[in-house]
Amino acid sequence: MDIKEAAELLGLSPSRFSELLEKKVLLQDWGEYEDFFRFSSNVGKIDEGSVLVKKGDAFEFVQGFPKIKRAIMLAPAIKSHFADIDAVAVEEKMNGYNVRVIEHKGELIAFTRSGHVCPYSSERANHLLEHDLFKDHPEYVIYGEMVGPDNPYVPKHIYEVDSLEFFAFDIRSKEGIPLPVHERRELAADYGLTQVELLGEFEVSEAAEGIRDIILELGKKEREGVIIKDPAMVLQPLKYTTSETNCADLRHGFRFYNESGKDYLFARVVREGFQSVEWNESEEDLEKRCLMLGKSILMPMRESIMHVQEGERLWEDVQIRVREVSTIDKFRMYLERLGLDIIFGSPELIGDEYVVKIRKMNKSTTDKTLGIIEGQLWS
Repeated sequence: MDIKEAAELLGLSPSRFSELLEKKVLLQDWGEYEDFFRFSSNVGKIDEGSVLVKKGDAFEFVQGFPKIKRAIMLAPAIKSHFADIDAVAVEEKMNGYNVRVIEHKGELIAFTRSGHVCPYSSERANHLLEHDLFKDHPEYVIYGEMVGPDNPYVPKHIYEVDSLEFFAFDIRSKEGIPLPVHERRELAADYGLTQVELLGEFEVSEAAEGIRDIILELGKKEREGVIIKDPAMVLQPLKYTTSETNCADLRHGFRFYNESGKDYLFARVVREGFQSVEWNESEEDLEKRCLMLGKSILMPMRESIMHVQEGERLWEDVQIRVREVSTIDKFRMYLERLGLDIIFGSPELIGDEYVVKIRKMNKSTTDKTLGIIEGQLWS
């Protein structure tokens, strides 16, 4: 690697660049993806998950996706954050996993939020996305949500998706500069990209009321929530989620309570409290919220304890659908390198694709629960 050239591209000194390599802040990917180097933490204006791409003797930089801040009290957050604009655009926040897609050596490459190249996501991207967009606009990165039941990270059956689909929600330059909402939607439509739904545009003064109505309707369908955007994409977006998705997260989190971070669980309970107060709920609606919240916490944990008590290990079953058998082994090695305890089933040929069931073992919660059952004290 030409350290001087790479460092210059990133605005760093060669010594600082070498230090990042030594301290494993900048990590080279493996196997056929050795052209990619990911940032494992923020470095100045370089976001965690950003990727340095080696292209022959030159380099290219792909900025990570910025974390979107969350509105907790909807009306005050919108009024404060979007005070300098007249209106906001509201798009659906879909429940899947976030990837960035670029073209490299004639193939589409999908990066996870952390900057890893996911072999499964890359294979799906090559079959789901129109390559002409990248040929005509090599300067762009397509951001999207991978959604559907054949999802190894967040499998969901709540969308009208048979397998796995890519829903574009952003197009940015490789330096991270976003296209305005309507310009992006028009460009994506021109190239046949499936997009997240535009749910409405509201004057800032009326947005909270309109978004509440949207959230209530999305909640009935067990959808995740919304992203609230400055149409010009100058101001950073905000996100806001339904009560139903908060509780779904809690159900999954408490099922594997020793893998889930305390901040992850606590934050979702806090959201419920603020939403209940802002919406000035009736006693009947508050009782329903309390019941749903309590069940989301206690029922999955109780189920996990009982499984371990009966001598079982805890696991989560997911599946993938691939066209190339070689992707299965690549994805297995990828998950193993991430430290996951996994069991792959035998591929089943369905049509012209292979479906593979994957069992993800949850050792930490199993061991913790077993220890407590056998008399271990909580420290």
